[in-house]
Amino acid sequence: MTDKRPSRPVRRTFTAAYKTQILAAYDALPDGSPERGALLRSEKLYHSHIEHWRKQQNTGTLAASTGKPKKDAESEELARLRAENRKLKADAAKLAVRNDKLAGELGKTRTALDIAGKAFALLENISSSADSDES
Repeated sequence: MTDKRPSRPVRRTFTAAYKTQILAAYDALPDGSPERGALLRSEKLYHSHIEHWRKQQNTGTLAASTGKPKKDAESEELARLRAENRKLKADAAKLAVRNDKLAGELGKTRTALDIAGKAFALLENISSSADSDES
């Protein structure tokens, strides 16, 4: 017995010419008119299609399908550089934190050396005064 499963529906794609034609027909109808809804129903479209296509038309990226527009080499390079920039900024932030920590440790070390130097001078002073008392 074979298991026959229904195939998955295929997403529709629309040409740029079709999108432009529908946008022009939609915009030619008065705002809020029932004809706009009738146009969408007859073409089996949703208002979100119109919004998305209008956005594509305004930005000049009206692609041949409703999927992601194909990336060109320049936009891929820009995306790569932006990702690299984010990584470098994160690395710089980590290094700044480490630098602050090391600066604090350096300050403590300098204070400890200063105290040790003063203690040495005090002991030397006590030792020399003890030597002069013995003579």
